Amino acid sequence: MVENHYFRAMKNKAQLPQVPENGKEFRDVWRGFRDFIYRLASIQEGTDEEGSSAGIRRDVEFKGVNVWILVASIFIASIGLNTNSTAVIIGAMLISPLMGPIIGTGLAVGIMDFALLKKSLRNFATTVLISILTSTLYFAISPLSEVQSELLARTTPTIFDVGIAFFGGLAGIVASSRREKSNVVPGVAIATALMPPLCTAGFGLASGDFSFFLGAMYLFFINSVFICFATILIVRYLKYERVGFVDVRTEKRARYGIYLFLLITILPSIFIGYNVIQQSIFKTKALGFVQDYMAFPNRQVIKTDLNYNPDSSTIEISLLGKPLSEEEIAGFNNKLNERGMENTYLIIHQAGSYGGELANQLNQQLKTGILEDLYKRNEVALQNKDEKINLLEQELLRYRLGNVNYQRLAQEIKVQYPSVEKVGFSRLAETNMQNMTTDTIPTILVRWSAFPGEKREKQLGKWLQLRLELDTVRIISY
Repeated sequence: MVENHYFRAMKNKAQLPQVPENGKEFRDVWRGFRDFIYRLASIQEGTDEEGSSAGIRRDVEFKGVNVWILVASIFIASIGLNTNSTAVIIGAMLISPLMGPIIGTGLAVGIMDFALLKKSLRNFATTVLISILTSTLYFAISPLSEVQSELLARTTPTIFDVGIAFFGGLAGIVASSRREKSNVVPGVAIATALMPPLCTAGFGLASGDFSFFLGAMYLFFINSVFICFATILIVRYLKYERVGFVDVRTEKRARYGIYLFLLITILPSIFIGYNVIQQSIFKTKALGFVQDYMAFPNRQVIKTDLNYNPDSSTIEISLLGKPLSEEEIAGFNNKLNERGMENTYLIIHQAGSYGGELANQLNQQLKTGILEDLYKRNEVALQNKDEKINLLEQELLRYRLGNVNYQRLAQEIKVQYPSVEKVGFSRLAETNMQNMTTDTIPTILVRWSAFPGEKREKQLGKWLQLRLELDTVRIISY
C-alpha cells in the first residue's frame, strides 16, 4: 500500500511543470548578474593601502614650501575673485595644498590613529587661519571693491554643495587608494572648491560684511566635513588596518556622534537650498505671467522687478500709457492665483495715474528704452545694407569684367606700353583677417621686357581704372 502511494506521487510529480528547474535557472542568472555588478563596481582590487596611507600622511605636513604655496595660491584666488576671472580661480585651486589635512583627518578617524588626527586638525586650523589672514590682507589693500558674481556664488551654500563635497571627496579618496595613480585629485580640488570660500571670507572681513564671512565659512565647513566623511567611509570599506583600538560601545557612540554632527551640518544647507529652489520657481512663473498677460496694445511695460519672499512675493511693473483700472488690476491678481502664485501680489506703477517725479522717471526710462531699441535696429539695418551694397558691388564688378574685350584691351596696352610682353586679367578674392570681410579686386598681371619704373606702372593702373570704369585696379608686375 505504501509502495503504491509512492509510485502514484512520483507519477503526479512527473506531470507537474518543472518549476524547480526554472527557479534554479533564474537563481543562476541572478547570481551571474550579481557577480558581474560586484566585479564592475568593486574597488578592492588594485588597492595600495601602504602607499596611499603614506601619501596622505605626507600631504598632511604643512611647513616650509607648503606654506609659501598656500599663500601664493590664496593671493591668486583672491585676485581671480576680485576680477571675476574663473580661469584664475581654477588655477589657484589646482595648486592649493588645502586638501591634505582634510583627507588626513578622515584617514585618522577611519583607522583610529589619534596621533595623526591631532596633527591633521592642527595643520588644518593653521591653513585656515593663514588663508583668511592672507585674503583679508589682499582685499584690504585692493583698489577694486565691487562685489563680483564669483564672490556672491560663495555666500549661499545649499544642499547641492553637500553633494558636490561628498562625491568629490569620494572620488578623491578612491583615486588616492589605487596602486596606479590618476589625475582625479586635481579635478576634485576644482569641484569641491575649498579655496574660494576662504578668500570670500577674507573679503567679508576686509569689507566689514559679516554675512559674506559667515556664508563663505559655512560653505568651506560643508566642503571640509563631507570630504572628510567620504574618506572615513572608503577607509572603513577597504578595511585599512587600524592603529588604535576602542571597545565596541565607545566606537558605537563615536559613530552616532559623527552622524549627529553631519546632520547638524547639513540642516542649514537644506533650508537654504529649499529657498533657492523656491526662488527659482517663483522667477520662472513670474516671468511667464508677465509674458502672457502684460502685453498691451496701448501701453508699454518699461520695467519689471521680481521680489521673492516665502510669505509675500511681489511683481512690480512700471507701465506707461493708458492707465489700467482697479478692476483690471484686481483681475490680474486673480490670474496670479490661477497660475499657482497665491502669495504673490501684482504692483503696477502707472505714469498716467501718478504725477511729478514718478511720471518723469517713467518717461525718461521709456525714452532710454526707445533710443536703445532704435540704435539696435539701425545697427542691424546698416549691417544688412552694407552686406547688400557689397553684394551689388561684386555683381556689378562681375558684369563689367565679364563684358570686357580682353583681346582689344591687350592691344591697347601694347600700343601705349611697348615693353609689355604678357598681360593677364583676373578677379582676385581678398579676405581681411581682422573683420573677415572678402572683396573681389580686379588684378592685372603684367610681364615687362624691361621694367619701366613705378611711375609708368602707376600710370598703367590709372589708365586701366578709367578704361574699365573701376574704382580699384591692382597691377602685379613680374
